[in-house]
Amino acid sequence: MSEPIMLNVGGRLYTTSLMTLTRYPESMLGSMFSGTLPTSKDLQGNYFIDRDGKMFRYILNFLRTSHLDLPVDFQELDLLTREADFFQIQPLLEALQKIESQVTKMEKNAMLNIIHDSQLHNVGSFTVKIVNVQIFSTSCALLKLLDSKFYYTFNGDRLPAGTNLEDLKFISLEWAESNTSAMERRYLTQNWKSLHVSPSHQQIANLEVFVQQVLKIAVSGGFLLHSFPPISFGTVILHFTQYR
Repeated sequence: MSEPIMLNVGGRLYTTSLMTLTRYPESMLGSMFSGTLPTSKDLQGNYFIDRDGKMFRYILNFLRTSHLDLPVDFQELDLLTREADFFQIQPLLEALQKIESQVTKMEKNAMLNIIHDSQLHNVGSFTVKIVNVQIFSTSCALLKLLDSKFYYTFNGDRLPAGTNLEDLKFISLEWAESNTSAMERRYLTQNWKSLHVSPSHQQIANLEVFVQQVLKIAVSGGFLLHSFPPISFGTVILHFTQYR
């Protein structure tokens, strides 16, 4: 076995072997450590490569095993692909392309889960239904689209209904199904809000109307509905495909 080789990649130190670095002779690393391309060293005598040191971990592991192992929540495929392209490791690029195609397919197939319940409140001679929904989706784009369309009205003011967070995981909404001028003071006392949708500014009268508006927003945003199931007790599950 050859002596260990010390690499300084973007400030991170790695120890490996000549056999690992030259596993793919046509790659840049293969050419560098076979003598075809020049190399440079840092002040400590380590071979210096001015690239992303964090990403090089995955590249080096691929050179060792010829298998791409990434964390489940890995979010830097584009960056790793650029590094693999720089080092011209063709088998690694092919493995990354397969993962990217799988991720694209998953993102285009979106599931939307609407979990709902309601409570009746008696106020004098009136009965008010308060609806609560939790919206989950495998598509962050669809969640953000829905989050931008619904809003509350309270005491004549327009209030945002969603979270407006960058890292949106779900949407939580709660509203009173109906409102009349006679109940306006009661609404203020109970902190009940009515729900509306833009750009039509239609008030959401009930859960059925809410689901219809969700469908309308999704379709207008480039999502194709596979089927429309009945609104069952407690949950509504919708399957979409993003076509644009």
